Amino acid sequence: MSNYIHGSAPEEQARLAKLNELINMRCMNLLSLRQGDAILDVGSGLGQFTRAMASSVGAKGRCLGIERDKNQLKTALQKMEALSVNNLEFRQGNAENLELNAGEWGSFDLAHARFVLEHVKQPESVVEGMAKAVKKGGRVVLADDDHEIFKLFPEPAGFSIIWQAYIRSYDRLGNDPYVGRRLVSLLHQSGLQAIKNDAVFFGDCAGSPTFSAYARNVIGILDGAKELMLKENLIAKTSFEEAIRHIEAWSLRPDAALWYTINWAEGVKA
Repeated sequence: MSNYIHGSAPEEQARLAKLNELINMRCMNLLSLRQGDAILDVGSGLGQFTRAMASSVGAKGRCLGIERDKNQLKTALQKMEALSVNNLEFRQGNAENLELNAGEWGSFDLAHARFVLEHVKQPESVVEGMAKAVKKGGRVVLADDDHEIFKLFPEPAGFSIIWQAYIRSYDRLGNDPYVGRRLVSLLHQSGLQAIKNDAVFFGDCAGSPTFSAYARNVIGILDGAKELMLKENLIAKTSFEEAIRHIEAWSLRPDAALWYTINWAEGVKA
């Protein structure tokens, strides 16, 4: 069983909810959704982006979100019920061993997964399941991280140490912090064609009204992995705490900048 490095405590759910607010529109701009599309969202989390996609495809479309974590699924279902939408469904399921109803295989126009492959032991299995789920001419869209391409400037003291410790915590769980660079290869291995790649800007700078939220997200990511990082002796507690203090100070600088991209790729089922 793969492990999500951050868990699903209330603090992590709050971080993910804010993260969705920051990046969902940027991601949506690359999807080119059409009215009436049937969408499968693998690893749908709290369901915010799934709901946005369901809204974009209209009443004649449909959107099915698959999420393994019970806490996140519960939140997604509660939000869905409050909205009283008819073209949206959430189910519990494992992305690495995708289960759909018999008539659903090969029925989707789009299968989407964001920030999923970095947290699984077998990303190939996830993409193969997504390819099987879409119809002929349907698209598989992957969006994920390559943690090497992340820069804070001016770099806070201790940041490179804490970030490298965070990256190494992935392999302790059997996960891949660099999977973003593999997206095209994974689509190709699953037999998809007309593959193209792009990137979603996931950065900000001082003076922007959203910069504080981006900075807090970085700190939240590191805090969420702190227990594992310390348990595996990837960083000393004093070094961790000192680096966090420097990042917090950096976030208040008038010239602070955060540079990062979400790797994005799509392929078409022949």
